[in-house]
Amino acid sequence: MTTKTSYVSKSVEKLKPSGIRKFFDLAAGMEGVISLGVGEPDFVTSWTVREAAILSLEQGYTSYTANAGLFDLRKRIADYMNSRYQLFYDPSDEIIVTVGASQALDISLRALVDQGDEVIIVEPGFVSYVPLVELAGGVAVTVKTRPENGFNLTAEELEAAITDKTKAILLCSPNNPTGSVLEKDDLMELADVIKRHDLAVLSDEIYSELAYDADHVSIASLEGMRERTIVINGFSKGFAMTGWRLGYICAPVEIAQALLKIHQYAMMCASTPAQFAAIEALDKGMEDVTEMKRSYRHRRHYFVDSLNEIGLECHTPGGAFYAFPSIRKTGLSSEEFAERLLLEEKVAVVPGNVFGKGGEGFVRCSYASSMEQLQEAVKRLKRFVENHSN
Repeated sequence: MTTKTSYVSKSVEKLKPSGIRKFFDLAAGMEGVISLGVGEPDFVTSWTVREAAILSLEQGYTSYTANAGLFDLRKRIADYMNSRYQLFYDPSDEIIVTVGASQALDISLRALVDQGDEVIIVEPGFVSYVPLVELAGGVAVTVKTRPENGFNLTAEELEAAITDKTKAILLCSPNNPTGSVLEKDDLMELADVIKRHDLAVLSDEIYSELAYDADHVSIASLEGMRERTIVINGFSKGFAMTGWRLGYICAPVEIAQALLKIHQYAMMCASTPAQFAAIEALDKGMEDVTEMKRSYRHRRHYFVDSLNEIGLECHTPGGAFYAFPSIRKTGLSSEEFAERLLLEEKVAVVPGNVFGKGGEGFVRCSYASSMEQLQEAVKRLKRFVENHSN
């Protein structure tokens, strides 16, 4: 009797492990490491938010919610989207509460993509985008952005990437890893191309509360874009709730109901206590969001200015909490730089190439660390750059 060499699907076998995890694992085994690699706030979830989750448990709310999530939470999300971004979604059938923005991305791509459909991905871009497109049966078409444009996609670059197989484009603003922000004029130019080619849009807006220099604009709010856009957001970054794993989708009813079919089979519903916590976050947590944003803005100025002073050229990110400096002056590749910096100076950063080929020659540094840690990291980076400059 012959046996198969592997029972694992070919599509999964071809997937590469996340490049971010490699450096987290290396750093975890070392003492005295300053980590600039973690993509999460260094703030603890507000006490009132935590207390709301505890109260929900004490009151016995431990069963499933509706597949789409608690209606009270969906209503508050609708109010939030309307007041914050001038977008109205019906909480009864156009909003779905998900297990983080990651699950929202996954089911959105599975709902949109047929075998062989092309999805345009902006690079540098978050590590999960290309694998999720491929797992959905699609083809990821990557478009490399340039630092001289602030790593923002231009209408001309988008136009050049579109073929007769293009189904959708995935945008992330503010961007992970570059911190770039698409402002209204940028979005309007992209929207003209998108409408002309009748594309769907997945708009990852998980960092929307962390836009520093201009108010966040959702592409769905532009004329003719709501009906073709899936807005993905959540509580992880803006509300310091990464471990709660709570995101949401806002989309036109036809698309939202298609997404709900996948969600109800794959996940049933998001965590009940987390949903009660999110209600409290939207009701009473905005002051904490504002304070966190103010702190990150201050750290951004210090850290980006310091990187430029020590010779690591870095554009000023408009949002999120990442700096994306060029390390080309060292003559090292992104992975060499990250590995040697960790081993020689005990500073953990993420090599830019894990965010796509467009990230080679850069590293991602999170400034969601204390000022004390950032100051010490800058000292170590300065020493490392002096020792490795060409």
